Amino acid sequence: MINFLSSFFSADMAIDLGTANTLVYVKGRGIILNEPSVVAYHIRDGKKQVLAVGEDAKLMLGRTPGSIEAIRPMRDGVIADFDVAEEMIKHFIRKVHRRGSFAKPKIVVCVPHGATPVEKRAIRESVLSAGARKAGLIAEPIAAAIGAGMPITDPTGSMVVDIGGGTSEIAVMSLGGLVYSKSLRVAGDAMDGALVNYMRKEYNLMIGDSTAEKIKKEIGTAIPSNNNTYAVKGRDLRSGTPKEVNITEEDTAEALDGILREMVNGIKDALEATPPELSADLVDMGLTLTGGGALLKNIDRRFSKETGLPVHIAEDPLSCVAIGTGKALDQEQTFSTMLT
Repeated sequence: MINFLSSFFSADMAIDLGTANTLVYVKGRGIILNEPSVVAYHIRDGKKQVLAVGEDAKLMLGRTPGSIEAIRPMRDGVIADFDVAEEMIKHFIRKVHRRGSFAKPKIVVCVPHGATPVEKRAIRESVLSAGARKAGLIAEPIAAAIGAGMPITDPTGSMVVDIGGGTSEIAVMSLGGLVYSKSLRVAGDAMDGALVNYMRKEYNLMIGDSTAEKIKKEIGTAIPSNNNTYAVKGRDLRSGTPKEVNITEEDTAEALDGILREMVNGIKDALEATPPELSADLVDMGLTLTGGGALLKNIDRRFSKETGLPVHIAEDPLSCVAIGTGKALDQEQTFSTMLT
């Protein structure tokens, strides 16, 4: 009875603690929070005092005075700054639990498959310190596949490529387990970095990560298909003055080529390591793309061309991992073997 009451009042939640964005799914209510994983703080008496979290803090990235710092506490899908990550998780839990609940919630968090035991423990401890009564973990590719509605519990092969902010998760699944999984530390952030480097090299223009992200969303492509141009503002490296240049889809495809080639090689490695029976299933089923990186224009065409497989983009790629983590929380009996 006590357990029933505590779960009734606590609104158990699932958290997709991403390098770029954090999504929170509350049992029975769906995704109710989607904010950037950014924290702004200043140091007073040797302690970090949080000033802003999420959307407000993201606006400060690259624009803060010396006394304030805006950082992403997650790097490559795992915690890089323990204290700041804990404050961020606390903030998001408080935001979701506006009405004071009677009991602490049970929280399931997804982690990259390549996370080390130390990194997993850091995430679990942060969640418990932030006020959870129980913390569970689920591998990101499994959460992505559940969220995309893939038949991972069937005796057939399913392949998912989840391109997040810090990591790209490549996995082949069957009968509710991972047959093969690899975590590449190249994803959305690496694409932004490649665009920053390209603008510096080709146009002598210094731009920030936020501008690079805008370029990726507005005109970024894996295969150029038109002659559209996009105006990019930054600082001229030679004169030090502000400058504007126009770039094309060809430019972005060239800038992102190395990153995409690395992803394609990762997919080919997975296909080589997959048992023949499951490979036969993948010829029909193809692979499913999830995560923000799946929204890059023509990325499905490029992957299909280079792997020979049909490539599908999940219905809501940005929310797949959070929805899958939420389903694992809702249907704990079905997915119990996938939760740790």
